[in-house]
Amino acid sequence: MTPGPYPQLGMKKFIWILMFAVVWCLPMLAQSSPEETNKYVPVLPSVKAKFWKIDLSLGYALKSVGGGVYVISDNGWQSAFLVTDDGVIVFDAPASFGSKIPSAIAKVTDKPIKILVYSHIHKDHIGGSAAFKDIKGLQIVALESVAAFLREMNDPNRLLPNVTFKSEKTITLGGKTVELTRHFYHSNEGDLFIYVPQAKFLMAVDCVTAGYAPFMGFDITTNFHEYLKVFDELLAYDFDTFVGGHLTDIGTKKDVEITKEFTYDVYNTVKRIHNHMDQAAVAAEAAKTVAPDNEFAVFKAILDKATNDSVRELQPRWIDRLAGVDVWLPSHVRTALGYVRWDDKE
Repeated sequence: MTPGPYPQLGMKKFIWILMFAVVWCLPMLAQSSPEETNKYVPVLPSVKAKFWKIDLSLGYALKSVGGGVYVISDNGWQSAFLVTDDGVIVFDAPASFGSKIPSAIAKVTDKPIKILVYSHIHKDHIGGSAAFKDIKGLQIVALESVAAFLREMNDPNRLLPNVTFKSEKTITLGGKTVELTRHFYHSNEGDLFIYVPQAKFLMAVDCVTAGYAPFMGFDITTNFHEYLKVFDELLAYDFDTFVGGHLTDIGTKKDVEITKEFTYDVYNTVKRIHNHMDQAAVAAEAAKTVAPDNEFAVFKAILDKATNDSVRELQPRWIDRLAGVDVWLPSHVRTALGYVRWDDKE
């Protein structure tokens, strides 16, 4: 059998990925038979060719991308760190391999870990930070809103930030700088762009996944209006390396451009189909099979037709360009449909 991105997993790693699947995919899988889940097309060969070769004894792989920046991945999650003359700055500590980051850094440099930056609140990206709890003097940097949320959660696996800011912060250490800026494309509490200008390195988690369509519902965005803006905001930076926090490769500006093209194709297609639909006719047809006073059922027929017609048109355009299109496209369409119907202008 051809190995996927998670060959010969250890039990702990397998359990974590299984938990991820249950949390995010259960609503869909609960309604799917084995035949339905097997209907998805294989991962594109061009994407499979870029899977990282994971050292099974370590559970991760490490790559230098220049300028003192190293990216760590287990082909499911990604984090990174910057080595400076005075110490190391870490960007995120995923729950899947965060406990191994200190030893990974020790293989590269004897400089101490000085700073840990949180990109946002989600535990899959910072739930491994407990491995850093015994580092004396460690600065944990996050947005004020992220820190407030974490204080409320009181999660021992997500260490509380001790350096916070509202919207922008520049970190200077050992002759290098890291620029942090707040955006609102993903989580309610805010998301950071993490930029290292000397390395032309940009990290923005949960918006672009190189080679793949976005995750469910455009990366489970809580604000599709802001999500539509994120690509131009990213492209305004001068970068060569892009890290999106997930899956099997690091990216470039081209990956941001392709994800923007996909997102706007979904949005514009859904808007055209929804706005040009004869909704009265769809409702009348639905009322033939459900009681006319069952307004939820009649209204669902309108939304279902907009969704199905959009998926039917979009999928052939993208199925051979991005991996996972057929898996998550219906959820993307529903996210765009909610925005088009209730928030967008005509």
